[in-house]
This record gives sequence, structure tokens and C-alpha cells, in this order.
Amino acid sequence: MRGMMGRLLGERIHAIVVRRPDLRWPLPPGLGQALKGRTIESFRRRGKYIFIRVSGGQSVLLHLGMSGRVMLDDADSTLEVGEGKLRHEHVAFTTEGGQRFGLVDPRRFGALDLVETEAEDQHPLVAAMGPEPFDPAFTADTLLKAFAGRRSPVKVMLLDQRIVAGLGNIYVCEALFRARIHPETPAGLLGRPALKRLVVAIRAVLQEAIDAGGSSLRDYVQPDGELGYFQHAWRVYGRAGQPCPACKGDPGCPGVAQITQAGRSTFFCPQHQPAVDNGPAVSVDTGHRQGRISRKSKNSA
Repeated sequence: MRGMMGRLLGERIHAIVVRRPDLRWPLPPGLGQALKGRTIESFRRRGKYIFIRVSGGQSVLLHLGMSGRVMLDDADSTLEVGEGKLRHEHVAFTTEGGQRFGLVDPRRFGALDLVETEAEDQHPLVAAMGPEPFDPAFTADTLLKAFAGRRSPVKVMLLDQRIVAGLGNIYVCEALFRARIHPETPAGLLGRPALKRLVVAIRAVLQEAIDAGGSSLRDYVQPDGELGYFQHAWRVYGRAGQPCPACKGDPGCPGVAQITQAGRSTFFCPQHQPAVDNGPAVSVDTGHRQGRISRKSKNSA
């Protein structure tokens, strides 16, 4: 979003081309006519969605899906499809100030819609979202309440946008590693101390990713076409079979492991993130009846 703000904020849309009627869902009818001549006034992020607010009280809701990206460049003389990076460009516009926006989405899992700015939070795609990770309302107590009585693995729960908005698979793996929480731990077994560590870890991972320009997976790049660099700081994601950076050569550490949860790859260190037994016991963290702590560690729950 920062890349778009730097190039597009305050720009007036001059010409727009819509090359297909849908992405994951149908595009709003008359999209081009509705945006032509509008000034881009501000940007807002909600979870994995971006609202581009334009003059006239409307917002463009944008979601990039799995492999979508925004390409920003200086405007040229045409909006026709070019070669290479523009092959799957479905929507493009130029501005009066000489900027060019292109939405490229090879798999068409992204979304684009128009909504009244004052009704952004009522849009069906964001209405049920949980708090933002950097929102003061996102606390250990928030998670404690959301996880209460839940047997689903904490990794799966954190990917539920109704619990916390905007967390993706990579960042959840990295945050659980830093918080020393096994990804298969039933969410309801986690006590307040573990959840405090988790909130701190989530914010730290996200802030580092923002500072580094994001993560790059295969065909995903930043809006200006440059790769993000946070992938170079991954401690466990994509590192199955490699030594755990926390265990530092401990002969008892099996290294980074990989499992599949809810169809997504999960990476973790079984020693640094020890499992929690599921039998009833008193949690060492909260004093409530929760999961029995594995003898491997007292840091799991």
C-alpha cells in the first residue's frame, strides 16, 4: 500500500481500461466510467484488503489474492496489453500526473469492487473481520476470549480472519516460532502468558516484514516490480530439514519440520516449540484446567 500511496495519492484518474468482466467475483458494472475523473484522496488497509478512496465518497476495494500484484509505472501512450509482466493485466488506469496503475492477476483469485466510503466496514468481505494486529484492541485477552473452548489448532485459528485480520501463512508460522508455541496446540489450551508472547511476536514479525518491503513468493512482487526482502529473515518458513536457528546446533534438535494443516504448509521446530498433551490438567500459566504441559518444556501453554 505504501508504494501506491507514494505514486497515486492526490492524482486524478485520466483514463481507465477494464479488460474482463470478473476476477474471483464479477467486477462492478460501469467501473471505468465511475472512476474516470476521480481524484485519489487516501488509502486504508483492512486485513488483506485495501480501500482506495476517491473523490465523490466512493472507495475501490482491492484484494490481490494469491498471486495478484499492482504494477506502478510512468504512464506511456497506451493502455493496451503489453508483453511479459502485463500479460495478465486485467484493469489499468493512467492519471493526469503521468502515473500508471495496472492490476495483474494470473490466477484471478483477487477481487475489485466499489463501495461507498462511509460503508467500507459493512462490505461483506470485511464485515466479520477481527481486530487489526496493531490495533490496541488486539491483546492476549482478546485471543483468550476468542480461543476459549476451541479445540482447533492455534495455527488454523490464527489464519481465521474473524479472529485477527490480515495474518497470512508465512507470518503465522514465524510468529508461533518466536512465541515458542507448537502450531498443533489446541487454541483453547493456551493461557494468558503464552498469548502475551504471541501478540508480541505477531506484531514484531509484521513490523519487520513492513520494514523489509514484504515477502516475495514466486510471482509476487512489490508494486514497483521489486522483490520484497523479508523472506531472507524467515526463521522457519520454507526451511524444512534445516537447522533450527534457536536451538543453535543442539544435538537433540531434529531441525525445522514441515506438516500440513488445513491444506497449508506449516514449518516449526519440535524442540523449540514443544507439543502440549491434551489431557486435563492445571495450566502452569493460568491456573485453569487446560492442557497438561509436556515434560519437554514449560513454555507451551
